[in-house]
Amino acid sequence: MHRIRLNEKISPNVGKMIVDAPDVARYRKPGQFIMLRIDECGERIPLTIADVDTALGTITLYYQIVGKTTENMARLKAGGHLKDVAGPLGHPTEIIKFGTAVCVGGGIGVAPIYPIAAALHRAGNKVVGVIGARTKNLLILEKEMGEVSERLIVCTDDGSHGRKAFVTEALGEIMAAEKVDIVVAIGPVPMMRAVSELTRPSGIKTLVSLNSVMVDGTGMCGGCRVTVNGEKRFTCVDGPEFDGHQVNFEELVMRLNTYRDEEAVSMREHRCRLGEVDHEG
Repeated sequence: MHRIRLNEKISPNVGKMIVDAPDVARYRKPGQFIMLRIDECGERIPLTIADVDTALGTITLYYQIVGKTTENMARLKAGGHLKDVAGPLGHPTEIIKFGTAVCVGGGIGVAPIYPIAAALHRAGNKVVGVIGARTKNLLILEKEMGEVSERLIVCTDDGSHGRKAFVTEALGEIMAAEKVDIVVAIGPVPMMRAVSELTRPSGIKTLVSLNSVMVDGTGMCGGCRVTVNGEKRFTCVDGPEFDGHQVNFEELVMRLNTYRDEEAVSMREHRCRLGEVDHEG
């Protein structure tokens, strides 16, 4: 059991949780993730470790409230417990001095890009941060990204904060103005695909972190299978980061949509039951 120290909403659809997990905090490196279960009957979900406090033995997680499990997660209170926290899992990000590193985060993808940007900053890279969201209320970790970036560009689709632009537009301007040695992009699949296509002609090293469907996080289930450079790979044990120029994004989109109908039914029935409980209460 892992005690929850904090659980709060930081935007209408994103929660922040700090939980006791001293072993994970001790061994975690940027880019790695954990698998958690809320209770014995809960599904396992992967979440990137956004931050740690090794002195307190805690890890910080950000989660998007999109389904039954994450909605239940948002209802948990500080002082409560998670059933399982397994990790750290996955290969850590390669952190060396590349030169100029552009870290692009979209939506909830800003959470996993933050520890990578921080590590690249500590390694002596010039970090240019580019973060975006559909609107101001959905933007997260702006202050934290600003602290680890030499320059931070904020984009919103509707122009309610920062620039009215997509992150790819800002990235294109950076590439036109200066030499970029590496781009790390995390966010919605269409965004990561667009970033990869933007950097492909210039041959700029581009890493993306894939958010495939996972069941166990150990390579046993095969749910997170992706095709990279024509070869079958598993996001949980071979990733989660891959060369964005080699990822078959079209196949990834199809696999992510596999259980969409079932998830919608599960969520609808779950909310109906919650309504019955609230009504009885």
